Amino acid sequence: MTSSVFRNGAGARPSLALVSVFSILAADTLAQVPAATDITLAPVVVTASRFANDPAFSPIGASVISAEQIRDAGVADVNQAIRKIGGVFGRQNPNGTADYSLDLRGFGATSDQNMVILLDGVRLSEKEMTTALLSSIPIESVERIEIVRGGSSVLYGEGATGGTIQIITKQPQRNRLRGSVVAEAGSYGYRELRFSLAKGWDNFAVDANLSKQRADNYRANNANDQGNFSGGIQWGDAQGRVGLRVDVARQDNRFPGALTQAAFEANPRQTVTPNDFGSYDVNRYTLFSGRRFGALELAAELSHIEKTAKANFVSFGSESTAKTKGTQFSPRLRHLTAVGDWKNELVAGLDFANWSQATVSTLNGHEQVSQKSQAIYLQNQIQYQDNARLVLGARHENFDKDSFNPNTNSYRQSFGLNAWDVQGSYAPLPLLRLFAKAGQSYRVANVDDNREYGPRINPPLKPQTSHDFELGANFGDAERKLTVKAFEHRLTNEIMNDPTPPAWGANVNLDPTRRRGVELEASLRLHPQFTALANFQHVSATFTDGPNAGREVVLVPRNTASVRLNWNSGRGQNADVGMQWASEQRYGSDFDNSCRAKIPSFVTLDARYSMRIQKWELALAGSNLTGRDYFSQAYGFGCTGGIYPEPGRQLKLTARYDF
Repeated sequence: MTSSVFRNGAGARPSLALVSVFSILAADTLAQVPAATDITLAPVVVTASRFANDPAFSPIGASVISAEQIRDAGVADVNQAIRKIGGVFGRQNPNGTADYSLDLRGFGATSDQNMVILLDGVRLSEKEMTTALLSSIPIESVERIEIVRGGSSVLYGEGATGGTIQIITKQPQRNRLRGSVVAEAGSYGYRELRFSLAKGWDNFAVDANLSKQRADNYRANNANDQGNFSGGIQWGDAQGRVGLRVDVARQDNRFPGALTQAAFEANPRQTVTPNDFGSYDVNRYTLFSGRRFGALELAAELSHIEKTAKANFVSFGSESTAKTKGTQFSPRLRHLTAVGDWKNELVAGLDFANWSQATVSTLNGHEQVSQKSQAIYLQNQIQYQDNARLVLGARHENFDKDSFNPNTNSYRQSFGLNAWDVQGSYAPLPLLRLFAKAGQSYRVANVDDNREYGPRINPPLKPQTSHDFELGANFGDAERKLTVKAFEHRLTNEIMNDPTPPAWGANVNLDPTRRRGVELEASLRLHPQFTALANFQHVSATFTDGPNAGREVVLVPRNTASVRLNWNSGRGQNADVGMQWASEQRYGSDFDNSCRAKIPSFVTLDARYSMRIQKWELALAGSNLTGRDYFSQAYGFGCTGGIYPEPGRQLKLTARYDF
């Protein structure tokens, strides 16, 4: 299945190089294979190193959201957990669904394309201008979420300039059955039923998650109907595992459309497109395996996705159907050594991807596009005692892109890109750790970036590159911790839509731009029953050269912050309250900063109270409790147009039974 991703032997040299590495390390370690003793299912934990993490090599500067924090906050989906607990700014999806566009480090309208989202090591981020469907991941299945801010292209390839978000799921426990049934009902016709089950035997395990959600939602013509299934089987022992996962999502949406400022002020719940609708169907199949041979560990995932997206915009006479297929194959190895006070981790791998899409639309007719890529990467980490670490990494990736459309532009491209990074950390004091990062990351224009809707036909866009820098420090311990970071991303050929040309505007490579800012993350145990979390980000996103030098990039709030306070009685009662704040930002069409108006700043408040009685949990939760009318997404034509309002006050009742 992997040979199809090679182009006339392209990538053969990287593959042979990695096979050589495998051979050298295997010769050193196969003789050290110990006899299996305590047979148990190996945990499926993939972290920022793309392997089950040795605590000595935890990601430098990463943020972690635990399953306990997720349950205490009462969030209903992964996207909400990342925003409310992880402090990541989110922007309303134009479809009005729960899948907000997440923004690491101020990339505005292209934030989804400047970060990589993964589920147990498998890339979910799309090769088109769409948001990863995090609502299809059962929240009960999540063990933790790791957020790594900043350039991560060495391990994860294109689009990782802003960082990565890794969702890691729970695994069945040996000889144990566990499960839950969750029923929820709330404002605006919201109702959802979720069921999860996991069973483990000595060496075999199965799990299944099923959910069904319906909601009328806040705005007219914004009803959503979604069903999800996720299930897997695996066999494993103390040395490794092999298994198969199937993920299915079916989503039907009504599209409320964008409002003008006047329409928003008159009635934010109205629709101007009462007949627009669409659907989104996804099937994903993933075969995974891993095995340890002494100090050597091998792992791989083979994932295939089939997706059909339909949209009928009656409001302007456009109808489209896009059928997408994609295959990923990611073999890799890790070699761990320890000599005295020194530890070393070497990770080497190959990434192959083969993606294609066939689209039929009234605007662009019949279109066929494809993208193939082959990559090799190496990363080595050295640790001395618990005080110092040094990380060196490099990646080379080849791309082949083809597009055919007789009505617009067709193109064929072949090119290669490089990424590298250097990271280090040092602990001069027991409660103080300093760290620094520098590197190069990249992003490749996707099918929507290279697609032109107006009379202007452009050649395919150049790849975007970024030079990334970060300095930071961790203070404290598990009871009280503060992380401070200063960062900068210097971008060349940033890919974005310029709305200023006539008609539809144009997707372009921008003049040089820069993201520069500061991040703060704090956690504090105030009392045995009270804990607090806080996040703050200040970012300046500006042009540094060309006719727009000094102007701000659109849809980037300079400041965002979140604060959460949790109370756990220890006797089955729990309360959680949170606040999110975003400062003003420029409208998405205000490319030249000529609009006097800006998207207003906003503050929202959410809270939850729950009571656990044996295997039952009852909870009441509320979001936007002050009932504020506000919006975070405004991308359209005209100074103050393209507004997609956020929901008003929402209340939700939850009943959960665990077994």
